[in-house]
Amino acid sequence: MTAEPSGRQMRMGVFVQAAGHHVAGWRHPDAMEGGANLALMQHIAATAERGKFDMFFLADNFSTGYGEHPSSIGKFEPITLLSVLSASTKHLGLAATASTTYAEPYHTARAFSSLDHLSGGRAAWNVVTTSYPKNGAVFGKQHPPHAERYAMAEEFVEACKLLWDSWDDDAFVMDKARGTFVRPGTLHIPDFEGKYFTVKGGLNLPRCPQGQPVIIQAGSSAPGQALAARTAEVVFTAQNNLADAQDFYRGLKAQLAQHGRGEDDLKIMPGFMPIIGRTEGEAKALFAELSRNLDMKQANTVLSDRLGADMSGYDLDAPVPDLPENEHLKSRALLLLETARREGLTLRELCHRVAASRGHLTVIGTAEQVADTMEEWFRESGADGFNLMPPFFPTQFDAFVDQVVPILQARGLFRREYAGTTLRENLGLARPPSRYAAAMESAAE
Repeated sequence: MTAEPSGRQMRMGVFVQAAGHHVAGWRHPDAMEGGANLALMQHIAATAERGKFDMFFLADNFSTGYGEHPSSIGKFEPITLLSVLSASTKHLGLAATASTTYAEPYHTARAFSSLDHLSGGRAAWNVVTTSYPKNGAVFGKQHPPHAERYAMAEEFVEACKLLWDSWDDDAFVMDKARGTFVRPGTLHIPDFEGKYFTVKGGLNLPRCPQGQPVIIQAGSSAPGQALAARTAEVVFTAQNNLADAQDFYRGLKAQLAQHGRGEDDLKIMPGFMPIIGRTEGEAKALFAELSRNLDMKQANTVLSDRLGADMSGYDLDAPVPDLPENEHLKSRALLLLETARREGLTLRELCHRVAASRGHLTVIGTAEQVADTMEEWFRESGADGFNLMPPFFPTQFDAFVDQVVPILQARGLFRREYAGTTLRENLGLARPPSRYAAAMESAAE
């Protein structure tokens, strides 16, 4: 196939769940021990950088409980881990989830600014409102309703952006001869007072190498899309067929102009689980093996979490029952229910789907077949790239980098070398100027 005429290339992230994204992935003989395994994390990061990936992405959660996906109960705190990985990587973006519902803007802004400095400009923040109500119990708080969580997120992100602009880019002159550590007039103390958050002090770090970390968002509900159109630079989404992906892609990109943004200012990267074999039959056999190892009680628990309703009392071999719209999990629950209706799935079949990829696109086949699907979605405006979700680590991720990436490179769809040293440079995103510098330039014109 020919190269993309515009020179447009895919963006690629690896979504790292140490135990694998398939609920039974950790049981495969080739899966390394997940959980708090630094050697595995270093291997994945090195492999991602060898494959010229844009970013290494860590999700996060707070709650624990019987039947949870193993990756949710054996994991490092994301910023701590990414800070360690920053020392052994040079180009790979380092992205972490942080909640706007159970945190304070100052702590979050400082942590991601520190990571950006430590990595030389490779930090990214996945802004989440934390969907699952049981997370509130860890903090002794009542979980806010959906609309309120997004209102909190709006304030939280704005407060963080103010904090990241606390200092001008050239503030820290450290002139030893004159005894001047910081240039006078370069500190801008935020005075932010919202309904949910108040910030009255500046950040005690120089401005980030990237100006501010790359902002990612994963919500696909209407409020989530509206927030992304205003503030996000990368969107992770769950789509499992091209038509729905195209609708989401067009709809979200169309909202950008309202905020003075161009379509290239936001990269849409659906989650994607490839199950790769040397032949299609081998890949199908691998998927069948993963399915046989599935604990249905655990799978049902994961499904219940995604649907926001206890599914344990329903007949697994009956059609998926009608459920009321869920306050906390609107976009993902609706996606799964629509998939079940469209394909006539039983509850057991939906459990298997969710256990595999939680509603994201799954392709089972050879490296060529995986590349073909990725190319189709990319060329047909279903995606700007993908957030890769291997069923287990490291061998399935290694297979993608060793077998699929060269095919995409040969087709001119994916880079052979990094464009720069910062995540923004590699994603093709502009470095945002300080709002204060921009205001001064505007006033001088």
